[in-house]
Amino acid sequence: MGNICIVWLILITQMIMVTCNNENYVPAVIVFGDSSVDSGNNNMISTFLKSNFRPYGRDIDGGRPTGRFSNGRIPPDFISEAFGIKSLIPAYLDPAYTIDDFVTGVCFASAGTGYDNATSAILNVIPLWKEVEFYKEYQDKLKAHIGEEKSIEIISEALYIISLGTNDFLGNYYGFTTLRFRYTISQYQDYLIGIAENFIRQLYSLGARKLAITGLIPMGCLPLERAINIFGGFHRCYEKYNIVALEFNVKLENMISKLNKELPQLKALSANVYDLFNDIITRPSFYGIEEVEKACCSTGTIEMSYLCNKMNLMTCKDASKYMFWDAFHPTEKTNRIISNYLIPKLLAAFG
Repeated sequence: MGNICIVWLILITQMIMVTCNNENYVPAVIVFGDSSVDSGNNNMISTFLKSNFRPYGRDIDGGRPTGRFSNGRIPPDFISEAFGIKSLIPAYLDPAYTIDDFVTGVCFASAGTGYDNATSAILNVIPLWKEVEFYKEYQDKLKAHIGEEKSIEIISEALYIISLGTNDFLGNYYGFTTLRFRYTISQYQDYLIGIAENFIRQLYSLGARKLAITGLIPMGCLPLERAINIFGGFHRCYEKYNIVALEFNVKLENMISKLNKELPQLKALSANVYDLFNDIITRPSFYGIEEVEKACCSTGTIEMSYLCNKMNLMTCKDASKYMFWDAFHPTEKTNRIISNYLIPKLLAAFG
């Protein structure tokens, strides 16, 4: 009987050690991208595109607006929590945080940016190349703080979340620019894919190995695009943009597959949520959502950033009934649904 107890004790100890190892396998979550993952970097730069005021953040951290473009948390927060790290990923430029806070996770994302440098210039936000420069600076600070050996381990084992592309199309190519005279939509997609590939290769050269790269959502179904879809029918999705998103996602996934074969030890995962987004739009009641055409904030059609503020008395009382918080960004509930869809895939690949 005593021997059996000892065997069980050894097995339980081994199980605990395996569990602990799995929890620590991803020691940090590092984020690059746009407003879908920006946790507050735009607060610290000179741009109109901010969300550091109510009602943004009304359902997070005691109702404190953090700079997240939502009523609450965003996907990197939920993903980090699922890996047993932390429930909020801090923004790199936020002076309230130090390198000690960034050891287990940091966000370099900037709302309004894209793969194309020209996209970031439209609203004077942080371009992707600058996000990379901040990342290099972070690496130097990390090495000085915890030593080179430990910092190399964190850099190589961290999960990198990359979410970009929507602004390149909606804010740049289809915006008030001359790009459409220089590129067909297919050519511009290829141009962005080339930038994305170079970006991933650069991160790889800097030590990153575990990457989750999102594609585009059905961007023609955003409340803003529905509202301005005059010719296609008021409040109907602009299907042309959805087709562009699908085409881009295929090219992105092909590029990711190619790099996984070319770069030793790279584990890049396509975190495509297009079909999930489309499913929520098609059958919202299955997800406990009542409204997918209009956003929670004010009229729910064109408001975003400063147009979505506490003076708008029409803002909904319960954001959990809505798919979108403002005319461009999901509610915390939708962000949680997205995260719950991705987390099993991420845990299986990296956990």
